[in-house]
Amino acid sequence: MVILQLIEPEVKNLGGFSARRSLPYPNRQTVGPFIFFDHLGPSVMPPNQGIDVRPHPHINLATVTYLFDGALMHRDSLGTVQEIQPGAVNWMIAGKGIVHSERSPDFDRHQEATIHGIQTWVALPVEHEETEPTFIHYPAEILPTWEENGVIIKLIAGQAFGYTSPVKVLSPILYLDAVLSANTHFTMPTDYSQRAVYSVTEGLRINDEPMEQYRLAILESGDRVEVSATAAARCVVIGGEPLGTRYKWWNFVSSRPERIEQAKADWRNSRFANVPDETEFIPLPEVVTEANPFS
Repeated sequence: MVILQLIEPEVKNLGGFSARRSLPYPNRQTVGPFIFFDHLGPSVMPPNQGIDVRPHPHINLATVTYLFDGALMHRDSLGTVQEIQPGAVNWMIAGKGIVHSERSPDFDRHQEATIHGIQTWVALPVEHEETEPTFIHYPAEILPTWEENGVIIKLIAGQAFGYTSPVKVLSPILYLDAVLSANTHFTMPTDYSQRAVYSVTEGLRINDEPMEQYRLAILESGDRVEVSATAAARCVVIGGEPLGTRYKWWNFVSSRPERIEQAKADWRNSRFANVPDETEFIPLPEVVTEANPFS
């Protein structure tokens, strides 16, 4: 069987909407450089109730927001204000430290609104962990999108099938969004040592074996893997090359546990930059546990 591990995500209540968290997971903290994988929704927000993820910090990682439906407004300590719509990419490199919030746009708060998408964190190579923080928005129309055997594929980041995404990555990475019609298929790229498929919907098969909805299938390296659909379906593919041991605590990721301790102290003592025009923030958790190595 080409599936090394099949992960059933843990459902998290994020206040008004749910997220299914596949990474980190026991015995599988990373896939390539991906160190965190949340499937947001699909959730319907009633009128006058929006998403309000208050300002919070990150270090030594990149956050990637990609939506299937709905909209989010990103604000950060660089002064960025950027709305994201389906099919676009918000790529934020935290580097030596950044603070950001994610909220429903004002127009969504006055009507029923859907939120549905994927949020991932990508570990940075050691030599780039303390880089200057940056934020880049990539509109949907500039991301490579093509049809193969009746499957619509969008290359979110990295290289695959002879295409290269304009998203400026710092290590080899694979990130695809694939929409399949009934009785269509595509073959997974074999260029990366670690690969996984996430079943956004029902109807998917891996080498003709059925795959339940909301599962992350970790695949054998180098094996030929065909993803097919018995009905209209959607999946996300992630992968790349691992970056070695990482530590994670709350919103902090680093190759050095002492750097995480510094980030804790910096947030506790208000030494991170502020998000302009925002006064709220998420405090450092009171319960402090040891950071666990992510390999």
